[in-house]
Amino acid sequence: MQSTAVRPVTRAYRTTVARVARLSPHFLRLTVTGEELEHFGPPGTAESPACWDQRIKVYLPRADGSYPEIGLFDDPPAPMTHWYNLWRQLDDAERNPIRTYTVREVRSEAREVDIDFVVHVEADGSCGPAASFAQAARPGDELVVIGPDRRAEGPGGGIDFTPGSARDLLLAGDETAVPAICGILESLPEHYHGEAYLEVPTAEDVLAVASRSSVRIHWLPRDGAALGVPLGVAVGDWGERRAQIFEARRAAWRPGQGSVGALTGPPQELPEVDEESILWETSTPEGFTEYAWLAGEAGVITGLRRHLVQQVGLSRKQVSFMGYWRQGRPGA
Repeated sequence: MQSTAVRPVTRAYRTTVARVARLSPHFLRLTVTGEELEHFGPPGTAESPACWDQRIKVYLPRADGSYPEIGLFDDPPAPMTHWYNLWRQLDDAERNPIRTYTVREVRSEAREVDIDFVVHVEADGSCGPAASFAQAARPGDELVVIGPDRRAEGPGGGIDFTPGSARDLLLAGDETAVPAICGILESLPEHYHGEAYLEVPTAEDVLAVASRSSVRIHWLPRDGAALGVPLGVAVGDWGERRAQIFEARRAAWRPGQGSVGALTGPPQELPEVDEESILWETSTPEGFTEYAWLAGEAGVITGLRRHLVQQVGLSRKQVSFMGYWRQGRPGA
């Protein structure tokens, strides 16, 4: 009997840079195009699917512009685990950079995808490989993007915004999470509400974003403040207000009224964080009113999550948190 190859949920797309747009001092947008991008999107979705916080990999060329041969474009396509294991086995000198980014917009008919890059330049003028590529990119440059295929069957990975039955949202992150938060805001339908806090380096980095939802959008320029301070203050204020609501809700609750929609017992203990571990936990709350989505620098995000669970009273099931990067470690 002849076997039928299963189409992988995630695949590689050959693309070229169509446009480069400087959005602000610290944000740069690459619009990439490619024939196969008409199929880009989570499995089973329609054309030009909502982006949410869809993660992708940008598969960057080596310094000489070449790519290692690891079967990325085999026909039929190989599962991601196959080529990724081959990539990990390469010598350091042979291995090209791979970085994780968020899709900003998908236009299936035009076969285009927008990717926003955060550009941080160190004191010595250097920046990470992805930001370096983005700053030097010109129309016609090649870029391999690894992302979902709409034609595949089964659940697609790469989306961490999973609010379940909750409709009252807290979205919070630094500049590395801005593309994801903007994608979520622009994907939300009308019946969601809540607060979105976006910490950015300067007031000039405030971007235009629209949402059909009733989520209020708050931009928090650091303008010289330490990383995470504006975000910590904003989330702390949100938590203080929310803790009062939770307390009133608990006081008014009577047996037989169902769930109070938030943690009713003593504060939950959280395990100590391993500095070497990847901080990434996606939750899907069912039976809760509130849902928090946190992303950005790992130390800051861990502290915010701990505050929400141990002081404010959210359940761990109500908080998704993603450590996109760690201060003092090589970045994008």
